[in-house]
Parts: sequence; C-alpha cells; structure tokens
Amino acid sequence: MKVATYNVNSIRQRLPIVLDWLAEHKPDAMCLQETKVQDHDFPADPIRKAGYYSTFRGMKGYNGVATLTRAEPETVVYGLRDGPDNEDFRIIQTVIGGIPVINTYVPQGYSISSEKYAWKIAWFTQLRAYFEATLNPAEPAIWAGDLNVAPEPVDVYHPENRLNDVDFHIDARNAYKETVAWGFVDVFRKLHPDAVQYTYWDYFRNAFQRNFGWRIDHIMATAPLAERCHIAEVDMSARRVSGASDHTIVWAEFAL
Repeated sequence: MKVATYNVNSIRQRLPIVLDWLAEHKPDAMCLQETKVQDHDFPADPIRKAGYYSTFRGMKGYNGVATLTRAEPETVVYGLRDGPDNEDFRIIQTVIGGIPVINTYVPQGYSISSEKYAWKIAWFTQLRAYFEATLNPAEPAIWAGDLNVAPEPVDVYHPENRLNDVDFHIDARNAYKETVAWGFVDVFRKLHPDAVQYTYWDYFRNAFQRNFGWRIDHIMATAPLAERCHIAEVDMSARRVSGASDHTIVWAEFAL
C-alpha cells in the first residue's frame, strides 16, 4: 500500500503536478492539504479520469483537504466529530481496504502570542481525543498531512533561531508529541533516524536553493503498519518543477 501527502497550496494551480505524480507513482491514497477551493469548484472530473476517487471538503481561498484513492472509499468521515463541524475543512478520515487514512491540515498558528496559536495547541488535544474515540492503536491506521510542526532540531534549519516560531515552539512540539504518543509512529524518521530532510521551503530569500527548510509534512502509522513500512521518502522533484507548491510530496509504502 502506497500513501502520499502533499500540501498543494491551491489544487487548481497544482493540479498538473498532482496528475503527473499520480500517473507516475500510482499511490493507493494521496492526501492533499490547502486545496483553497470550494467543493463545487474542486477538480473531481480530471482526477476521476486519472483513475482516482476524491473525497474533499474546502472553502474559498484557504484551508481545505482532499483524499484521492484508487479504490472507492468504504467509509468517509468529515471533521472531528459527528454532525456539523467547523473543522470539516481540516480533517477527513477515508477508509480503504479496511484501513483508516486520516488526512489533516493542522492550524499553523500565526504567532505564539495569538489566539490562533492557542487554538493550534487545543486542536492537537482534540485530535488525540478523536483518535481515542475512533481508532485502536493495535489495529492498522494511517495519519498523514501538513501537521505544521517540526518535531526535533534536525527537522528545521538553524533551529536555535526558530524557538519562538509557531511550528517549532516547545508548546507546539509537546502538543504534537502527546498526540503522536497515542499510538502513531513517524515512518520517515523510523527509517531515516538521522537524516536532515525538509518538506517545506518558503518562496522568499531563495529558501529552497539554500535549503532553509522545515520537515512539517508527515506520514504516521500505528505499530502494526509501521512494522510493515519499508520505504518512506520525500520527493524533491515536486518542489523543483515550474509552478511548484512551497511544500513537496512525502510518500511511504507498506507491505500488506
């Protein structure tokens, strides 16, 4: 089973990159974040012509998540709870082959003194409660997406200068780790314990060329699946192409 995650920073702008990657790599599931499009404008038709089903929830101009699957989803759940949910555009659970794939776009936080940052911390707490209520750590499950946290100093450039950044501040890192501790394993870090590898580079100051990056896009698996993960990589080519997102694609493969 091959799973990928990609913050597209606008699905309409990055659709050719997505379609090319689907055609070349044929993942079983691809989780997209920051689709930045209302549901009636989501490009479901070209994605279906490419051989993929799409489940999505979005809004105009920002946020939005979508999960593309080769097989028709068995179950789709939007949001953090049943019924109307203001977080529908940040989380989708899609079950394929009996395995829940949770696609999340965690709030970025703006600044550590802001209400948005406090909400980011609270969001992780709610997410852990969601896992506790809907999943079992002893059974296969995948959690992927733009989690907006660089967990360790190795995951960000010049970490000594990033201590007050919302994606590296100690409170965000602890909230992230407490959520992961429910029962998930970072499969990239499991397979590459010392690698300096980023997934996001700002558009400014030649950040990509200078490798001033962050590893904030992650694929997690519960222990039964993490044990079967033999490949987890970051595809740098998606960041090099013309019209690239400021993120690139992370993917992992599990032997089922």
